[in-house]
Amino acid sequence: MKYDFTQSSNREDTSAEKYVAREDIFGTKDIIPLWIADMDIDSPIFIKKALEKRLQHQVYGYEKVLDDIFLAQTIWLNKRYSTTYKISDILYSHSVVSSMNVVIDAFTNIDDEVIIPTPVYAPLFKNVSQQNRKAVISTLKKDYKGYYTFDFEDIKSKITPKTKLFLLCNPHNPIGRAWQKDELEQLVNICKQNNIIIFSDEIHCDLVYLPKKHTAVSTIKHAKEITISAYSMGKTFNLSGLSMSTIIIEDKRLQKIFKKSYDKFYFSQGNILSHIAFKEAYTFGEVWLDELKLHLYENYKKLKNICDKYPNLIKLTPIEATYLAWIDCTKMNMNDEKLNSFFVKKAKLGLGAGIGFGDGGKNHMRLNFAVSSTKMDEIILLLNEALKELYK
Repeated sequence: MKYDFTQSSNREDTSAEKYVAREDIFGTKDIIPLWIADMDIDSPIFIKKALEKRLQHQVYGYEKVLDDIFLAQTIWLNKRYSTTYKISDILYSHSVVSSMNVVIDAFTNIDDEVIIPTPVYAPLFKNVSQQNRKAVISTLKKDYKGYYTFDFEDIKSKITPKTKLFLLCNPHNPIGRAWQKDELEQLVNICKQNNIIIFSDEIHCDLVYLPKKHTAVSTIKHAKEITISAYSMGKTFNLSGLSMSTIIIEDKRLQKIFKKSYDKFYFSQGNILSHIAFKEAYTFGEVWLDELKLHLYENYKKLKNICDKYPNLIKLTPIEATYLAWIDCTKMNMNDEKLNSFFVKKAKLGLGAGIGFGDGGKNHMRLNFAVSSTKMDEIILLLNEALKELYK
């Protein structure tokens, strides 16, 4: 083990959103914040050193994203996921959410319909409504083991001539699915037959656990003709605060349509430090990432053990990807307000309320387990004490 994940830097006295916003969201600072999807794990030391070297030069003016920066990402993605991306397919964006908004603007008109499988990361359906498009919800199917799949018959039944876009989270946040090739093939076929564009948010693609693997939508037959993919270094390397992501479009016709909207909003060239971090991460990050995933899965197993201890109260959804645990709390027989209060007041943990992820999120909570092993042990202790008290 080259990297140590037993401890992490203290973020209490920084402007980290997950700490600063605790009192506003949970009514108290006396919790461990586990609601927002960034890691309480130090970003790679080799990236820190590269940033420190750049800061020795005392001019921080405009800089261009050079081709070698994007090249580092294409090599990474093509090697790991058998994509065929080229530098000419890539555009800079400061966030995946921003990219999604441009896609909505470019490929739909007011009152057009956008299909969104839920429960899902909230901005997917919020952004649609904010742009005066109609969010068409297709709730994911869930079996007795807590395993989620697409409801393809429901999706097909909801397509109309006004359906223009499908928003996909691949891998899926919050349920932790790494969609498999056969599932994506069905989805692509449905969308292709109905002239529907797929926006694929692949921000968690590097965080898939063996034996599963990530399948990029663009690698599915005929998918390139209808797919726009979004990637980011943020989740993988805990660099979200540097605000750099990419939008990748291989089809020239789609590129042309997208660019008309993209150019309206002026994305500039981003943060000069993000350029350095982006290139370093995708050039030297493989060993760090492989060790990180081993650590994250150990944290997940600790959480699973405690959930399995109280099967009459909570049930942990099987995870394939992400560092976000989706916990079914239906058997606790609490409404969503009381459920949130239980975790805050009894367990001293600030989780993401499942109801905020749309249909299918009721009676669920999302817990971010991307923390040091020391902090994870503390979380498990607090959770155990709270559940033990409830179990009496």
